[in-house]
Amino acid sequence: MKNITLAIDETVLEEVRLYAAKRQTSVNGLVRDFLGGIAAQENRTERARRRLGELMDRSTLEAGPIGWKREDLYDR
Repeated sequence: MKNITLAIDETVLEEVRLYAAKRQTSVNGLVRDFLGGIAAQENRTERARRRLGELMDRSTLEAGPIGWKREDLYDR
């Protein structure tokens, strides 16, 4: 595991320490969990994009010519 150094306002740090203590964790734990969540979300997003691309490549759907005009959609 790597260490990082952060610069943070003292007032913010004190508030975050209180927040962490209420949740029985540390500021380090909060930052680690937050960054881990970002990485996990990016992985899920990339997998979903890749899967969508695979589905599009395998799709056999053929759409015919568009038989309506934009104005028709808004005709009241």
